[in-house]
Amino acid sequence: MAAGLDRFGSIDVLLNNAGYGANGPLEAFPMERIERQFDTNVIGLLAVTKAVLPHFRAQKSGVIINISSIGGQMTFPLGTLYHGSKFAVEGLSEALYYELAAFGVKVKIVEPGMIATDFGGRSFDFVNDESLSEYQETVQKLFAVWGQSGANPSDPQVVADVIWQAATHGTDTLRYRAGADAVALLEARKAQDNETFIGSMKAQMGL
Repeated sequence: MAAGLDRFGSIDVLLNNAGYGANGPLEAFPMERIERQFDTNVIGLLAVTKAVLPHFRAQKSGVIINISSIGGQMTFPLGTLYHGSKFAVEGLSEALYYELAAFGVKVKIVEPGMIATDFGGRSFDFVNDESLSEYQETVQKLFAVWGQSGANPSDPQVVADVIWQAATHGTDTLRYRAGADAVALLEARKAQDNETFIGSMKAQMGL
């Protein structure tokens, strides 16, 4: 904060973009890797937001953009930790939306789908224990689904454009979807009841 204010004089937008995906059977994860997922995706976001709020409150303006995911509105098996962290981002952002409006600060959530980044590489923390045999069929089926879903990712520029829109267009819109798959999946999630949507997802994954 001090370095930013020293260089620019004021700060107008905070983009909370740090994050990665921890996936695999919950039983296979040691507690330190569970804590790392939430430290990065949730606690870090809260810490940076808390640091910028006195400045935004004093100037009575500012935009906070939190990068969530389609995985903050819907889930896949083996994503207990990742989805849990992104559902947390969605909830805390929506609450802050009300809380900060009193002094002119806007909160935005960006929900990307599959994007052509290294999310599936260095930003993907997969843990499995093959001795936990009951989970292995699900693991294999999910790897097949992930391979198919990653075949046509959106260009990162799509997300950049959505972030720019969220930062600059001045409306009170809370959620922004990024990528054609994000739009399609989240529209389906919104339109269907739980049993229908979950049943469709299970059928697609062969579960």
